[in-house]
Amino acid sequence: MNVIIFLIGSLGYGALELLFRGYTHWTMMLTGGACLLTLYYLERPFHETPILIKAAGGALIITLYEFSVGLIVNLWYGWNVWNYSLLPGNILGQICPLFTLLWFLLCLTLAFVSKGLKKVSAKAEHSST
Repeated sequence: MNVIIFLIGSLGYGALELLFRGYTHWTMMLTGGACLLTLYYLERPFHETPILIKAAGGALIITLYEFSVGLIVNLWYGWNVWNYSLLPGNILGQICPLFTLLWFLLCLTLAFVSKGLKKVSAKAEHSST
C-alpha cells in the first residue's frame, strides 16, 4: 500500500504542477509522494482530529518538506526548480505564506476525499458481510 500511496502523491503532484505551471521536475514528484505518504501515516493516529486542524497540520508538513527540499535542490545544488523570492513573506525564496495557504486548501480537499473514501469503504465492507 505504501508504494501505491507514494505513486498517487508523485503522479498527483506532478499533474498539478503540469496543470498550473506547465512543467514539473522529478524532485517535486518525489516530494509529492513523500508528502502524501506522510499524511497517510498521520491519518490513523489523528483520525478524530477536526478536518481544519488536519488541513493546517498537513500544510505545515508540506511546507516543511518544501523548505527542506528547496534548501537541497535550489540552494545547495542550484537547480532552480522554484523561486518564491518575489512573493511576500518568503523565506530564502523557498517557502512563502501564499503557498502554505495553497497547501492548506489541498490538504482540506484531501481530508474530505479521505473521509468520503472511508465511508464508501465502510459501506462496501458492511454490505459484503
